[in-house]
Formats: sequence, C-alpha cells, structure tokens
Amino acid sequence: MPRALRRLLPARPVAAPSPEPGCPELAEAPADADPGTPDGCEECLASGDTWVHLRMCLRCGHVGCCDTGPRRHADAHFRETGHPVMRSFERGETWRWCYVHEQLG
Repeated sequence: MPRALRRLLPARPVAAPSPEPGCPELAEAPADADPGTPDGCEECLASGDTWVHLRMCLRCGHVGCCDTGPRRHADAHFRETGHPVMRSFERGETWRWCYVHEQLG
C-alpha cells in the first residue's frame, strides 16, 4: 500500500470523499463492480496464501490483496492491466484509490 494511502486511511469506516478535480479516473470509475472472487484474493486463493486486506478493481472486479501483505496482488493487477481505480473490499470501507494519480477518492 502506498505510504500516502496508509496516512489517509480513516481509523473507522466513513463515506468516500468526492474525487479531487484533475483525476478523471476517479470521476469516471463506477462506484462498484461484481467481484470475480468474493471469498478473497484471486491469486492467494489459487496458491493457498493468506492476505491482510482486500482491494477490488472497479473495471473488471478482480479481487487482490493490498500492499500491506507480501504478495501485493492488487498493485500487480494495476501494473499488468492498467486498470486505474480500485476500492477497498473490506466490510464497512467505501474509499477508492486511483493508481495513476495516487489519489484517494
């Protein structure tokens, strides 16, 4: 997880803020998607690994583990596909993240 994102994460669930001007990816991204693997990180489930927190791609629904764990599958998904916006896939969290602009929305 990028340092900027860790500093911005709320201590308790809150509604997602409005996207900042200048980030068309956040402005255009859907609010949600259908998760490809609703039970956890797609790659970790396949390999038998565990994860810390989950993130979901808002373009295709890929569920990957966050940067806190060793595998960083959500970040790898962005680097491989270019899909720019993901959201937390944790209960009670609604924030979204743009990898392109490293911006919370």
